[in-house]
Amino acid sequence: MSAPERIPPRSVTTAELLARGELTVRGQIRDASNAVLHCSVSYEGQEAFCVYKPVRGERPLWDFPDGTLAQREVAAYEVSEATGWGLVPPTVLRDGPFGEGMCQLWIEGVEGSELLALVDGEEPEPGWKAIGFAEVGEGRTALLVHADDERLRRLAVLDAVINNADRKGGHLLPGAEGRLYGIDHGVTFNTENKLRTLLWGWAGEPLTEEALDVLKGLRDALSGPLASRLATLITPAELDATRARVDALLDSGKHPEPSGEWPAIPWPPV
Repeated sequence: MSAPERIPPRSVTTAELLARGELTVRGQIRDASNAVLHCSVSYEGQEAFCVYKPVRGERPLWDFPDGTLAQREVAAYEVSEATGWGLVPPTVLRDGPFGEGMCQLWIEGVEGSELLALVDGEEPEPGWKAIGFAEVGEGRTALLVHADDERLRRLAVLDAVINNADRKGGHLLPGAEGRLYGIDHGVTFNTENKLRTLLWGWAGEPLTEEALDVLKGLRDALSGPLASRLATLITPAELDATRARVDALLDSGKHPEPSGEWPAIPWPPV
């Protein structure tokens, strides 16, 4: 079956297509912890595949208010867009066949871009960053590493800003033309430090000049239009905490390190 065109022409923006198009459920992604529906969306002759996550399908969590994960996914997209890095696929909040939910452009992952690996030895090879040791069975351990890739490094900065509590390997999608996307941002923007990620390879290292410039722009945006958009998606306290995280990153000039107050690596990691 040939896939419908994923990126609409200029006459209809992706945001318009996702927000106004007719959603048709094609199937369900069964291994997700919350309801995740694979859909097609059509509007004014344009069509794309997308992911629709209805609020009513969200599993309650002890540390996040019920019924807020979809809004957090959209908030993560808004912050990603403000960085200029485009790390999160276009995402909107809209009504659908099962009520309000988030709708995100489907990204078809491109194979051949290895980002994570398990290796023998105590230190990573050149081009890789160490995450930590993992049990691989029969009493053996191996070193879990991620690529020393500028796209991952940008994503690590974004995760620190949005306080991502669940950056797993399966949430990394290499796209066409060398793009890299991060998905599944429902557990973000908590007021408490809950950063949990596989991208610890730069922990404690100085931020790049590019990242510092982006963070300065974010600091300004969080007092302007971006703040207005986020205020409809997260609480005032969560918005203040986001500003504080940006300020902390700029003050330290470094990638954050595990706090020790929260498991640093998500489980399962992939």
